[in-house]
Amino acid sequence: MNATIDDTRLVKKKELAHLLAVSPRTIDNWVSKRVIPYIAITPRLHLFDPSAVRRVIDERFGVVAR
Repeated sequence: MNATIDDTRLVKKKELAHLLAVSPRTIDNWVSKRVIPYIAITPRLHLFDPSAVRRVIDERFGVVAR
Protein backbone atom coordinates (compact mmCIF):
# COMPACT_ATOMS: atom_id res chain seq x y z
CA MET A 1 0.00 0.00 0.00
CA ASN A 2 2.28 2.60 -1.39
CA ALA A 3 0.47 5.81 -2.27
CA THR A 4 -1.20 8.27 0.03
CA ILE A 5 -4.97 8.42 0.16
CA ASP A 6 -7.18 11.49 0.01
CA ASP A 7 -10.08 10.49 2.28
CA THR A 8 -12.56 12.94 0.77
CA ARG A 9 -13.04 11.48 -2.70
CA LEU A 10 -14.18 8.33 -4.43
CA VAL A 11 -11.95 6.59 -6.96
CA LYS A 12 -12.39 4.23 -9.88
CA LYS A 13 -11.06 0.67 -10.04
CA LYS A 14 -7.78 1.47 -11.78
CA GLU A 15 -6.82 4.17 -9.29
CA LEU A 16 -7.79 1.98 -6.33
CA ALA A 17 -5.64 -0.83 -7.72
CA HIS A 18 -2.72 1.59 -7.97
CA LEU A 19 -3.25 2.87 -4.41
CA LEU A 20 -3.35 -0.67 -3.01
CA ALA A 21 -0.55 -1.99 -5.25
CA VAL A 22 -2.72 -4.78 -6.69
CA SER A 23 -4.01 -5.47 -10.18
CA PRO A 24 -7.38 -4.21 -11.43
CA ARG A 25 -8.34 -7.87 -11.80
CA THR A 26 -7.84 -8.33 -8.05
CA ILE A 27 -10.25 -5.45 -7.45
CA ASP A 28 -12.75 -7.17 -9.78
CA ASN A 29 -12.38 -10.41 -7.81
CA TRP A 30 -12.90 -8.64 -4.47
CA VAL A 31 -16.00 -6.88 -5.83
CA SER A 32 -17.49 -10.11 -7.19
CA LYS A 33 -16.89 -11.82 -3.85
CA ARG A 34 -18.17 -8.72 -1.97
CA VAL A 35 -14.96 -8.46 0.04
CA ILE A 36 -14.63 -4.68 -0.34
CA PRO A 37 -17.27 -1.94 -0.15
CA TYR A 38 -18.22 -0.15 -3.37
CA ILE A 39 -20.87 2.04 -4.93
CA ALA A 40 -22.32 0.67 -8.16
CA ILE A 41 -22.99 3.62 -10.47
CA THR A 42 -23.77 1.34 -13.42
CA PRO A 43 -23.28 -2.42 -13.82
CA ARG A 44 -19.79 -1.74 -15.22
CA LEU A 45 -18.76 1.34 -13.19
CA HIS A 46 -18.01 1.10 -9.49
CA LEU A 47 -16.64 3.81 -7.23
CA PHE A 48 -14.66 3.10 -4.10
CA ASP A 49 -13.88 4.96 -0.88
CA PRO A 50 -10.15 4.22 -0.47
CA SER A 51 -10.12 4.62 3.31
CA ALA A 52 -13.08 2.23 3.76
CA VAL A 53 -11.48 -0.31 1.43
CA ARG A 54 -8.17 -0.05 3.27
CA ARG A 55 -9.91 -0.68 6.62
CA VAL A 56 -11.61 -3.80 5.28
CA ILE A 57 -8.40 -5.09 3.70
CA ASP A 58 -6.45 -4.49 6.93
CA GLU A 59 -9.12 -6.26 9.01
CA ARG A 60 -9.40 -9.22 6.67
CA PHE A 61 -5.84 -9.66 5.40
CA GLY A 62 -3.78 -7.64 7.88
CA VAL A 63 -0.77 -9.20 9.51
CA VAL A 64 -0.44 -8.51 13.22
CA ALA A 65 3.12 -8.03 14.46
CA ARG A 66 4.08 -9.95 17.59
